[in-house]
Amino acid sequence: MAMALLFAYCLDAQVSAILGEWKTVDDKSGKVRSLVRIYKDTADGLYYGKIEKLYEHADAVCEKCEDENKNKPILGMIIIKEMKVSGKTLKGGTVLDPENGKKYHGTISIDEKSGKLVLRGSLDKKGWFGRNQYWIK
Repeated sequence: MAMALLFAYCLDAQVSAILGEWKTVDDKSGKVRSLVRIYKDTADGLYYGKIEKLYEHADAVCEKCEDENKNKPILGMIIIKEMKVSGKTLKGGTVLDPENGKKYHGTISIDEKSGKLVLRGSLDKKGWFGRNQYWIK
């Protein structure tokens, strides 16, 4: 019983490390682009990510979005939706890329060596066809 509680505590600590504010970094230029706050919604118990700050083009809108975000301000937009805890990761939800307007299947974890957040956006639910982004605290 004690081992099960310790294991559950360690998993909870991993997920808790994902919560908070993260700076997104452009893959090509290495420049910080935005600040995203990842949080747990108390109403549904799921995890979300909201853009809290844009470092450039603060008035940008999501021109390429095809849903309710079409032509809406990117600042304040919820780009990570309905993630669930699965071991040490969050997954099962979607990630919106406001630059191209596309939604991807998402997985979020912490790289234990670097402490960076690893956000994987995939075309498939298993995560085989996609790419990783690394965000910094």
